[in-house]
Amino acid sequence: MRVVIAGSSGLIGTSLVAALRGAGHEVLRLVRRKPSAPDERGWDPPAGRIDVGALDGVDAVVNLCGAGVADKRWSDARKQVLLDSRTVPTEVLAAAVVERGVPVLVNASAIGYYGDTGDEVVDETSPSGTGFLAELCRQWEAATAAADGHARVVRMRTGLVISPSGGLFGKIKPLFTVFLGGRLGDGRQYMPWISLDDTIAAIRFVVEHDVSGPVNVTAPSPVTNAEFTRTVGHALHRPTPWVAPAFVLKAVLGDVAEEGLLAGQRAVPRVLEQRGFQFLHPALGAAVAAAVER
Repeated sequence: MRVVIAGSSGLIGTSLVAALRGAGHEVLRLVRRKPSAPDERGWDPPAGRIDVGALDGVDAVVNLCGAGVADKRWSDARKQVLLDSRTVPTEVLAAAVVERGVPVLVNASAIGYYGDTGDEVVDETSPSGTGFLAELCRQWEAATAAADGHARVVRMRTGLVISPSGGLFGKIKPLFTVFLGGRLGDGRQYMPWISLDDTIAAIRFVVEHDVSGPVNVTAPSPVTNAEFTRTVGHALHRPTPWVAPAFVLKAVLGDVAEEGLLAGQRAVPRVLEQRGFQFLHPALGAAVAAAVER
């Protein structure tokens, strides 16, 4: 297949390019600067422009664009950046997919779509929740609407990615290494995690198979923050006695803590499981151990 990827320079995008090429697919990368390599094509989402011919003969477009949700505090201006960095590129690509007759659009979204679900198990049929993250995901997914009925559209609701570097594990590993690892708040919030290997394999799966609609890209065994903390501590041979109180997290991080750290989703990948997708790391212990070994 010939696959175009937008957002190819990030953690997931870089690995996806390598995996697709390893599987024999041709990969073209959309870049916002002047193209400087044979596999690059230029585009300017705010201007609604994509290089002429960039989508010619393309079998699928994968859109991974979006500014980092937890990189900064959520001021009103930052929230607008998070929204625009997702919806604007998605709208441009959805329109281009229709115009150029591309048969598949695989678009990123996030598990935050469901809001804080407590102990309730949620799958792709569950309703959207409340809060900024849920609204962000709703608008993100709605931006693909132009392609509905014209292409097979997949909306990937990705969980917390565990990778040897980068992603969730890359951010917290230094704290655990210096004996500062601990649970967040009461630790009862669920964490819908997934290994980077399974994330990439799931994207390949939906590109190559007849899957459409929302797809939870999470491991089949979500765990609480307390269990996650114990598992990471065990893998790194570090104790985890500390607790980051909820009021401290809220004071330091604001709404990022409220919705991103202290809330959770007990989400399961019902669609992937029903379609026969095989997880390399279905259990958290194996996923963290693999990340540590690398």
